Amino acid sequence: MNSHEPNQKISKLNLPNLGLSLRILFTGYLLVTSVGLLSAGLQLLLTHGMADGQFGLSVDDVVYSYYGNRENSKLEVKLNGSMKDKATVQERTEIIRWVRTGSPENIWQEKIQPIVMEKCARCHGGIAGLPDFTTYEAIKTVAKIDEGASVGDLARVSHIHLFGISFIFFFICLIFSLASGINPILKALAIGTPFVFLLVDVFSWWLTKWYPAFAYTTIIGATCYNAAATYMILTSLYQMWILPRRRHEHQKNTWFEE
Repeated sequence: MNSHEPNQKISKLNLPNLGLSLRILFTGYLLVTSVGLLSAGLQLLLTHGMADGQFGLSVDDVVYSYYGNRENSKLEVKLNGSMKDKATVQERTEIIRWVRTGSPENIWQEKIQPIVMEKCARCHGGIAGLPDFTTYEAIKTVAKIDEGASVGDLARVSHIHLFGISFIFFFICLIFSLASGINPILKALAIGTPFVFLLVDVFSWWLTKWYPAFAYTTIIGATCYNAAATYMILTSLYQMWILPRRRHEHQKNTWFEE
């Protein structure tokens, strides 16, 4: 065996020249992560994307989620939005009428509690993290004017989002950093974009809480970091599986020679 062969392989460290095991490892991670990101997008559409009562993420959805719909209670917004299919029209109308009349406790016990226990308590009373609607005191808090996400909720979701998504982006970017034949400046921009716009996205939640116009910034941030991640995933898969079949020669060590 040639004593210089290991050094020759290191000098060609890039995606098209990876061995089969590493290509399968990286591909598995990228594919599973892609499915996870798509699932997160679907979950977003079914929660925040229904805040205005219509399917699809809009500026109004972002405003209602973080600033609130200050003409209505949070309970009414949910009943006309993402929770619309959880009760009949008559039941939802009964609850909304109760909310608009000041949420009196005597009507809660007589008419509203039975509906809630039948249609809502399975989740709102048995799943950690969801508001407990089994008591009058608990449901009264969401029957007030909707002021959007609380500061506590924003703090909790922000740190989870920043830690979790940045961890995912780190490995996507690490794999993409081995891509060959891409302008170094373009590659650096692609790698930096998800982290910059992740911060823009999360900070805009806080700004939207007090200034609804920043809802546009939230949509821009999420769009940009998802676009960058998609570009890096597709490019990485292409270079690992398509370029080697075309017998392109890639000589550079992409981590040190750009």
